Amino acid sequence: MRVTVPYLSLTFYARRGYGAQMTSEHSHEPTPEQIRRAPKVLLHDHLDGGLRPGTIVDLARETGYDALPENEPDKLGVWFREAADSGSLERYLETFSHTVGVMQTRDALVRVAAECAEDLAEDGVVYAEIRYAPEQHLEGGLTLEEVVEAVNEGFRQGERRAWENGHRIRVGALLTAMRHAARALEIAELANRYRDLGVVGFDIAGAEAGFPPTRHLDAFEYLKRENNHFTIHAGEAFGLPSIWQALQWCGADRLGHGVRIIDDIKVADDGSLALGRLASYVRDKRIPLELCPTSNLQTGAASSYAEHPIGLLRRLHFRATVNTDNRLMSGTSMSAEFQHLVSTFHYTLDDMQWFTVNAMKSAFIPFDERLAMISDVIKPGYAELKSEWLFRNVASASAVTRDSASEGS
Repeated sequence: MRVTVPYLSLTFYARRGYGAQMTSEHSHEPTPEQIRRAPKVLLHDHLDGGLRPGTIVDLARETGYDALPENEPDKLGVWFREAADSGSLERYLETFSHTVGVMQTRDALVRVAAECAEDLAEDGVVYAEIRYAPEQHLEGGLTLEEVVEAVNEGFRQGERRAWENGHRIRVGALLTAMRHAARALEIAELANRYRDLGVVGFDIAGAEAGFPPTRHLDAFEYLKRENNHFTIHAGEAFGLPSIWQALQWCGADRLGHGVRIIDDIKVADDGSLALGRLASYVRDKRIPLELCPTSNLQTGAASSYAEHPIGLLRRLHFRATVNTDNRLMSGTSMSAEFQHLVSTFHYTLDDMQWFTVNAMKSAFIPFDERLAMISDVIKPGYAELKSEWLFRNVASASAVTRDSASEGS
């Protein structure tokens, strides 16, 4: 029998430390610099939600787009964040009309994709799956195929530039269909054609209420027959029914957000927990949750970081992952997301590694490549960071010696 709990009762477990993990003697909260240097994996990030404000201004001028609310990059960046924080769905959706509006040419798509890879690599992201809807970039006369090829070219350029700047990143594309439109099967077929050419999977996004994923069963059935991967935006705004449909009707590999699975977990007055059947299924089957804390606060899925379900979901060992969703609109980055969690739940590098390994396990690239990323990149990266405390005394002693020498000279 499924038992549900009102969302606001999550303050109970936040105050009692349900989000925090037991730490070892030498386990410490990472510094902001360590968080930035830590290898990170990103599964849920929208290409049209992560543009640099300066790039938007440049592209608007180059393409003749004249609807920007601000033409100065700093002011434009502030406008995007304030519009996303306004609580108005209309203003939030308006932000995407401007980013998509300047992404209608091949050169624009290449530039935006390249800068996306560079920005993520600079932030310590070593693997990312970036999603976008090809059908939204056709107003300038591009075909669906030309859109995909331009974005793929941009990602490859960004990867090369990152390498030249001392960073390593691998980027895969997720092709998104809009759930209010009728092109899901067409986009699914497009994703399948480019699956060995930079596209790693399929996604469906857009308003959940009134547009259930079951409207596009033909696309999901096609992808399953082709042994392809897909994630579905579910459990962000509409709740448990959208999660159930995404999993049991459509067969999603991952849940885009999935934060409302918390509605199927009961927290009793004595602190005991009871999982409903859907929550148990999600945990038992290790279904990845693409959680986006800051974005969830903006859309009302949580009222604070302390009350965000990620704390309890981590404690209960769900396959939870940390993501950015829309870096421009949320004014965020992977490092910023982890910093909020560290500050709120006192997470350590061990916790960060746990989230990161979860994400890498859940990526849509082949198993051997995921395993190599975990064994050869992620774990060694965290091991190096976690060992730094061993040398702090040496560094401190060196500093004291230098100071003493200066005083004696």
